[in-house]
Amino acid sequence: MQCSRSDFAFAKPLRLLNAAHYRAVFDSAPVRAAQPQFLILARPNELSHPRLGLVIAKKHVRNATDRNRIKRIARETFRLRQNDLFPLDAVVLARAGAGELDNAALAKIFNKLWRKLDQRARNPQPEQPGPKRGSRGGKRPPRRKPAANKGGQTAPPESDSGGEKTP
Repeated sequence: MQCSRSDFAFAKPLRLLNAAHYRAVFDSAPVRAAQPQFLILARPNELSHPRLGLVIAKKHVRNATDRNRIKRIARETFRLRQNDLFPLDAVVLARAGAGELDNAALAKIFNKLWRKLDQRARNPQPEQPGPKRGSRGGKRPPRRKPAANKGGQTAPPESDSGGEKTP
């Protein structure tokens, strides 16, 4: 059975169109897929289809033709897989070195990332407890000295003798 051409189009409903859509993905993206050259952040949406946003920064891909080529291949691989993907809002971010890849390598990477993203969206893993970024390996922060009062004196230590005061 032949699919109609419109089933594989990349129409406006399949795109993230405004800053609010992008912000929602950046603020909470429980689903991620990464390669050294690309990162895809995604979050489930309430629609019946996935949507795509692209952030190919000039900082990471200097040449405009390379940026356009990356966007074209990302859209193409997404368009061909859109009917199989979980309904997500996904944002593709380019990293350094993405512009040096040829078309075949880009297509292979994006197909792998879409497959990985779909698998992770359908089978979410609970977050692993552990130290967060920037923590000191689970160590407690150093204790601070008690603050001095106005006269430069520190408060006397209180005894724990059951509430009885000694003369």
